[in-house]
Amino acid sequence: MSWIDLNCDLGESFGAYKIGRDQEIIPFITSANVGCGFHAGDPCVMDETVKMCKKNHVAVGAHPGFPDLMGFGRRKMTITPAEAKAYVKYRLGALRAFCDASGVELQHVKPHGALYNMAGKDYNLARGIAEGIYEVDPKLILMALSGSQMIRAASDIGLRAASEVFADRAYQADGSLVPRGTPGAVIHDVDECIKRIIGMVKEHQVIAITGETVQLCPQSICVHGDTPEAVEFVKNIRKSLQKEGIKLCNLAEGLR
Repeated sequence: MSWIDLNCDLGESFGAYKIGRDQEIIPFITSANVGCGFHAGDPCVMDETVKMCKKNHVAVGAHPGFPDLMGFGRRKMTITPAEAKAYVKYRLGALRAFCDASGVELQHVKPHGALYNMAGKDYNLARGIAEGIYEVDPKLILMALSGSQMIRAASDIGLRAASEVFADRAYQADGSLVPRGTPGAVIHDVDECIKRIIGMVKEHQVIAITGETVQLCPQSICVHGDTPEAVEFVKNIRKSLQKEGIKLCNLAEGLR
């Protein structure tokens, strides 16, 4: 892999509730997934996050999730593909207004939380998301779990997709993420995180929590902004990748 994107889920504070250390993280990443107000984020937070990204030359993406503010979008909901398409369009419209106002081009869309994980396995749900993005702007990129149904759905309708891998999450044997709440699902050790990332990027594989080797196609590395070690992770991941001679750039540059 000659290049890689380093992304983080950001803009997830809400009103008086602050989540993550966005100002400290943004200078070290190449793409940001900005909460759009369903699972997290509010108009002021969205506006501020887009402006911080512009100042630091970080590409902006929409991070739409389920309308579940109390559950932070991490609880499963039963929705139809048509509803998923409408949700994505609605959230894209909201964030795009702030991008337009700041003179920032929206680069990508990455579904959040339970919506992301469900669409990774459910082709029809993934198709609804991909169609929603395509109908708003066919030039946008869908950021999705490597090997997932979202990658397949995007390919089927002619939407560009970028395969994502996770620095701070453990994998199951089928390539999906270990559910939160399961022991070992979230990785907190920086050295382990770096070792796994280098293996993913250079060897295109990672060891599942049950010991199997999982094949990957890494184009973007995710660090969750609400992980306590997020700032330390992005600093060390960036430094380690550069030491390995791997170029860090955003998706639009890498997929050009």
